[in-house]
Amino acid sequence: MLNQTLALDAWHQAAGARMVPFAGWSMPVQYTSILAEHRHTRTIASIFDCSHMGQFRCRGTGIAAELDRLLPRRATDQRPGTCRYNFLLADDGTVIDDIIVYRVADDEFYIVVNAGTIAGDAAHISARLSAGATFVDESAYTAKFDVQGPASTELMRAAGIEAVNGLRYFNFTHVEIAGAPCLLSRTGYTGERGYEIYVPTGAAAAVWELLTAIPEVQPAGLGARDTLRLEMGYPLYGHELNRDSTPLDAGFGGLIDPDHEFVGRKALLERSRKYLTAVRFESRRAAREGSAVADASGQLIGTVTSGAFSPSLECAIALAYISGGQLPPGTPVSARTGRAEIAGKIVALPFYDAGTARGK
Repeated sequence: MLNQTLALDAWHQAAGARMVPFAGWSMPVQYTSILAEHRHTRTIASIFDCSHMGQFRCRGTGIAAELDRLLPRRATDQRPGTCRYNFLLADDGTVIDDIIVYRVADDEFYIVVNAGTIAGDAAHISARLSAGATFVDESAYTAKFDVQGPASTELMRAAGIEAVNGLRYFNFTHVEIAGAPCLLSRTGYTGERGYEIYVPTGAAAAVWELLTAIPEVQPAGLGARDTLRLEMGYPLYGHELNRDSTPLDAGFGGLIDPDHEFVGRKALLERSRKYLTAVRFESRRAAREGSAVADASGQLIGTVTSGAFSPSLECAIALAYISGGQLPPGTPVSARTGRAEIAGKIVALPFYDAGTARGK
């Protein structure tokens, strides 16, 4: 299948981006180097083109109660103007997708989904809404940009976007940028202070050029986005979250209210557990997805779901699912990659604890 192209594909290629296929799209993986883009995001601010992701709008009287019956985290107690991390679950309790739910008004929600699951998510949600509800897939005419980094607020102000003033973590507002109506949220996937901007595709170039005209705002690709999120222990759909794992496996049990009915609830609560675990290695050599994890005696106890060299910590790190119970930080383990065995130990998440995302 041919990969879809971003509205700004020509801009990315002219900027020297290396383009790769990802979730059915041709996406920039890096412009200069993953290491440089990662460090620029951790210290100043970068902009990411995440227009491959999907957006749905749900409206109707009682729509919050309808979403309550669908989602593990309630929608009825979510305040307008706030965003909430949530999940779409199958009947067996496994993850169809992890999503962000925006409550726009009492009778309106905006749902952001992963690129590779847009069609399935749309079918899953729309089939479970009443005839009186309205469901619209806005993915085809929405672009999404992420400005992430400790200096992001100051740099957004330099671009004339004053709506960032006082915007709290996991809150959003509607604003005009470069003459276009945009949704602006203080959210992100890097662990740093940042903003996500949803803009009509026809205005994407104007908004992108306004932001990249600020010299400190440098473009970054999927490579840095992945190392940044891994250092924070954030899951990636298709790796830590999939149809073989549940939110409980991934450590999100504290977010889920088990006392209300939602799709997959019974199976989720009854299903046997595995445990998403953080491993820090002694060397720079990374254990990749699928590498076996062994305990100190050599017994296989799990499998790596994501692994990479950490530019911030200057060593290799990985997330892995471990069976048989949780192991405490400091427990020695190893990962087997081909003929090599990489020594490491279990650590607490996040790997990188100096992120600025939640700062005032």
